[in-house]
Amino acid sequence: MKKLSKKQTIIVASTLFGMFFGAGNLIFPVHLGQLAGSSVWGATIGFIITAVGIPILGVAAIGSTHSDGLQELSSKVGVAYGYFFTCLLYLTIGPFFAIPRCATTSFTVGITALIGSDANVFLAQLIFSFVFFVIVLFFSLKPGKITSSIGKFINPVFLTLLLLLIIFAMSRPGADVSGIEPTAAYKDAAFFNGFIEGYGTMDAIAGLAFGIVVINIIRSMGIQEDGKIAADVIRSGIWTGILMAIIYILTIVMGAQSRGLFEISDNGGIALAQISSHYLGKAGGIILALTITFACLKTAIGLVISCSESFEKMFKGKIKYRTLAVIITAFSFCVSNIGLSSIITYSIPVLMFIYPMAITLIILALTGKWFNHDRRVYAWVTAFAAVAAVFDFIKTLPHPIEGVVALGQKILPFFNIGLGWVVPSLIGLAIGLILHFAKPLES
Repeated sequence: MKKLSKKQTIIVASTLFGMFFGAGNLIFPVHLGQLAGSSVWGATIGFIITAVGIPILGVAAIGSTHSDGLQELSSKVGVAYGYFFTCLLYLTIGPFFAIPRCATTSFTVGITALIGSDANVFLAQLIFSFVFFVIVLFFSLKPGKITSSIGKFINPVFLTLLLLLIIFAMSRPGADVSGIEPTAAYKDAAFFNGFIEGYGTMDAIAGLAFGIVVINIIRSMGIQEDGKIAADVIRSGIWTGILMAIIYILTIVMGAQSRGLFEISDNGGIALAQISSHYLGKAGGIILALTITFACLKTAIGLVISCSESFEKMFKGKIKYRTLAVIITAFSFCVSNIGLSSIITYSIPVLMFIYPMAITLIILALTGKWFNHDRRVYAWVTAFAAVAAVFDFIKTLPHPIEGVVALGQKILPFFNIGLGWVVPSLIGLAIGLILHFAKPLES
């Protein structure tokens, strides 16, 4: 039976890494390191679970269940839910939040410091984002060449620039991590705060979206048997996860060590700018700008391709891929110019709502053989997780409804650490399994 060669596996893993690893994957770990201080290792474990482990499992869930994309997988809960969840997820990691954030983060972190205080920032951002999305659209209109554009070209440039910054920072640390005082939140709950911080990368939900892209790449390499495709998806995902985990550990430690030089920054973007300028001077600003821009470009390309392919399939070809790619790119360009802070502020509640349903779907898909993928198990777990997630959504709104938040604190265990959905999901699982074993569905 034919399977991917070692070289092909590396190319697929590199492509998957390129789609996953954007600017958020640099900003959040550096800031996490500053906040965690001497509690960095507990926070790092929590962060890696949601920013590496669950995303790779998401890709594996698509491959191991032989699903032809997220819609087919989520339809195990119900057909209507499959449409709802697929649209919600792709709009979240697509034109509403993640794609615009790529351009806005590139400009805010990498370009602002280079243009001077006298520049017209809005006009500069408008011009930068226009050029950014022209490049994204150029590569997105050629999805068949994604392995060469991301895996073979953009990734090596990005990794080289990032490695240069890490080497300089790690060779002359600002402080010993063990002597850095953690913030109050990380003194007693470093693991859980790191776990929630990983949500910001959006990678767990992106993993569900990227699964079909990886499957199509593997098919284009001549692998057609479902079982072999699933094995190659998982193998490539493991290599991707290892590389991501190494980079996260290094950047988190780099952030923690920077506390010996700087106060805790408002976000990881500011911290990255300070670190690069301290160690590399003006050249550091240029290196940071290039690193961030390359990181965001490759992620934006992967997201536009994933969204366009999925919506074309969902609309049964009534709207063609090229048309969707243009619409998604143009909409993302408009949203990107509202500002990074606004994008982050409004994305957090949506992520707190969608993550519990994404995590439970991944776990159910990977363990489904034990209950024959009974739809009742999927439905009960998802229903209970979704109800609990509504409380997290309301809690993280810019203006939360205090009465609802108080109710959530009263009835949901672990609500204060962002895991109020765990116990309800387990209750839904128990109900679903009781129904399954009491009256198994006929094959």
